[in-house]
Amino acid sequence: MSGAGDDPRDSTRGRDEPGSGDAWSSLADTFVDQAYPSVKGRVRTFVLHHQLTEQLPPPPASVLDVGGGAGNQSVPLAREGYDVTLLDPSPAMLAKARERLAREPAMVRGRVRLVQARGEDAVEATGGRRFDAVLCHGVMMYVEDPGPLVAALCDCVAAEGLLSVMALNARTLAIRPALERRWSDALSAFEASGERGVLGVDTRADTVEELSQRLRSHQVEPLVWYGVWLFADWMALDAADAEEARAIAVVELEASRRDPYRGMSRVFHLLGRKRASHAIG
Repeated sequence: MSGAGDDPRDSTRGRDEPGSGDAWSSLADTFVDQAYPSVKGRVRTFVLHHQLTEQLPPPPASVLDVGGGAGNQSVPLAREGYDVTLLDPSPAMLAKARERLAREPAMVRGRVRLVQARGEDAVEATGGRRFDAVLCHGVMMYVEDPGPLVAALCDCVAAEGLLSVMALNARTLAIRPALERRWSDALSAFEASGERGVLGVDTRADTVEELSQRLRSHQVEPLVWYGVWLFADWMALDAADAEEARAIAVVELEASRRDPYRGMSRVFHLLGRKRASHAIG
């Protein structure tokens, strides 16, 4: 049985090895071995997956996962029958994706293509293909200028296709430092446009309104937005067992759909649809 790296659908072969010019090489293990399996990570996957599948067309629709990392969102979609292209600039993260895919049945592996490229270069990297759905979850906060990335994402969406973006919520930046009793930081955060994230990396925040306007300028009409983390982000949950983790995820999903809870979430999930009149080719 061949590994994912031997699949002709893998467009990362022959590129730089993990750690060579890869800004995320030092964080790949942290993401995959600590962040994703944590209660908070499992809550994010559960909530995003449910929010996303409520809007996705049925499989085998084509999905482009921009900044998809180790396939935390892509692989579950491939299991459900979606045709997935996972695009990420990090060789280290893509190596983790190959490891994960190698543990999947051949049918699932065959539905996933790996592409090494920046999100801003997604149109060129995918040969100008338009997808039924484009995902970009947890990437926008690491981009200093979101304009080129948003333009590329929108260009990759087929007419009447879905765009799904998860971004850091600029409206709630004061909550974490306040709960940690860092009062000076909390006061500054009311006017801040970003923060130092929990992984020690500077991040940039957005609002639903500003990001919605960016999408509209590229012919994508916002449909709905949700919160993603509320309670789970402010609590120490490492000791939660599987039953409690499931209960937390169900409560988070319900909070993500309701006001005022969704607006208080750490990050938000915005979905939009490409206007039919903007069909290309």
